[in-house]
Amino acid sequence: MKAIDVHVHPTTAAFDRKRMWGPELVEYISKYYGVEYKVKTDEEMAQDFKELDLKAILIGWDTESVSGYDTSNTNDEVARLIKKFPDVFIGGWAMIDPWKGKAAMRELERCIKELGLMGLKFQQALQAFFPNDRRFYPLYEKCVELKIPVSFHTGTTGAGAGMPGGRGVRLKYTRPVPYIDDVAADFPELTIIMIHPSWPWHEEQIAVLLHKGNVFADLSGWAPKYFPESIKREVGGRLQDKFMYGSDYPEIPPKRWLNEFEGFGFKPEVIEKVLYKNAQRILNLRV
Repeated sequence: MKAIDVHVHPTTAAFDRKRMWGPELVEYISKYYGVEYKVKTDEEMAQDFKELDLKAILIGWDTESVSGYDTSNTNDEVARLIKKFPDVFIGGWAMIDPWKGKAAMRELERCIKELGLMGLKFQQALQAFFPNDRRFYPLYEKCVELKIPVSFHTGTTGAGAGMPGGRGVRLKYTRPVPYIDDVAADFPELTIIMIHPSWPWHEEQIAVLLHKGNVFADLSGWAPKYFPESIKREVGGRLQDKFMYGSDYPEIPPKRWLNEFEGFGFKPEVIEKVLYKNAQRILNLRV
């Protein structure tokens, strides 16, 4: 095993982006990342990771309350793919719409207890909520009870980038301080993952990682050559035990991410930590 990719979006028919996001948003985000979205068979998607000797953690999708688009059954699709290819897909993040109230709580329990998923994921810019809004604290309390991690999107997003008004997507929801910092302080037993280098608030991300022992980060969503210099410095230095590899597949091809990252000249032990050892420890993975 070369690496564990902790941030992978399925590309099967159940995750057709035009259905989940709308054709216009898909067109713009495709230009932003320079990728053409293709629906793949289960086997084609699994092969993308097999050929690179990677293990992957998949992510569901649910922004229905804000977007109005049907995203039902994506958590079930994640569970189905894991069951079909357990040698490749070693876990899954349940994505849950926090605005669904009691239904969100029921879905969280179902995803963990029945589907066997391993954590809860949010994309606040598209779900339009602040993580430290106490209306959503029962979800975090349930995560502590279930002993599962929570991951929050941080920094900018390709969703709506370049569109008039960003198509209504607001970046304010994804700032590390105070929003994620508050949750980390209020729930010290909760393992929290900050998704992506948090540009333009990456210095806040570094501060939270240094200050809160229960907070970690993945490096998905950015080609490594675009990483802010301070992030590269911390990955190779005092925060080398805090960062995990994630690609944001299919937006960032895993092969490109790995090639660019390994070209930075980090020490071998740092590369091992970021590519798989940190994920094994932080997420309690037995692989």
